[in-house]
Amino acid sequence: MKRIHLAFAFIPLLLLAMRPSEPLQWYKGNTHTHTINSDGDSTPDEVVRWYKEHRYHFLVLTDHNFLTEVKGLNSIFAAREQFLVINGEEVTDSFEGSPIHINGLNLREVVPPQGGSDQVDMLQRNVDAIRGVGGVPHINHPNFRWALTADQMRQVSNNKLFEIYNGAPSVHNHGGGGSPGLEAIWDEILSSGKLIYGIAVDDAHQFKGEFSPDRLNPGRGWVVVQAPRLSTAAIMEGLEAGRFYASTGVSLSDLRADDQGIEISIEEKPTFKYTTYFIGEGGRLLTRVHGLTARYRIQGGKGYVRARVVDSNGYTAWIQPVFVDKDS
Repeated sequence: MKRIHLAFAFIPLLLLAMRPSEPLQWYKGNTHTHTINSDGDSTPDEVVRWYKEHRYHFLVLTDHNFLTEVKGLNSIFAAREQFLVINGEEVTDSFEGSPIHINGLNLREVVPPQGGSDQVDMLQRNVDAIRGVGGVPHINHPNFRWALTADQMRQVSNNKLFEIYNGAPSVHNHGGGGSPGLEAIWDEILSSGKLIYGIAVDDAHQFKGEFSPDRLNPGRGWVVVQAPRLSTAAIMEGLEAGRFYASTGVSLSDLRADDQGIEISIEEKPTFKYTTYFIGEGGRLLTRVHGLTARYRIQGGKGYVRARVVDSNGYTAWIQPVFVDKDS
């Protein structure tokens, strides 16, 4: 497995996590998928088998308002730390017809939908309930039925993750008709000074029958998390610390990010070409770089820098933002 280094020099906690006695590895996983315990078409065993056979390292099962037991699955699939199943739930709420869905990862118990007086109150109540039973929340598909805005998500505290990409065919990742796409929503939240990390997920429901763009199939979006070991605690810590990248098909061979800049090396697919876009406050394009390596050095100023790598077939990787506060 390739080792990739993230040097977050401005966050001491991450430096502690990267001490030499704990070499870090990269683990590919999906944090949003469904089984027959809600509205999926396959058993938990069948779903886990698909991801393991397709070389993922971990999977979170997130059925709607249901906590699927994973101990038995781990006893079957997790031999010698080769694969990890994590319990989860898609806490599925609704405000005046708008779906308010938040995944809870690594829960001690099921979290009933909490309700609320408006979208922000509902988001906050559900986030707090997930935290209350030891879970890690992430806000799902903001543009599904155009349910959530950047301003609403910006007001939610104690949540560090949201879906920058969801593989379902009707979640409107790119926006349209005057409504912003998820990257524009991300930039609006970041530009307000709030740090939030973008994840990519499948939201898979359909493992049987035809695989096609208009079906809820697996294998479309994932995260690659840096952690010292393949354990639930280590994966959760890596996600909440932003020690990961999100992808729909681009793989990285090296990644370094700190308050000096971002350096990226891309794992080449034969005949593919690559462009890296470095993006700053307000979604402004800072520069673009063609090729297998890209570097952006932060010279000064305030705000953030993030990156997006796009290959010649349209597959994408998103690198998490670095916040800076430097004199010019």
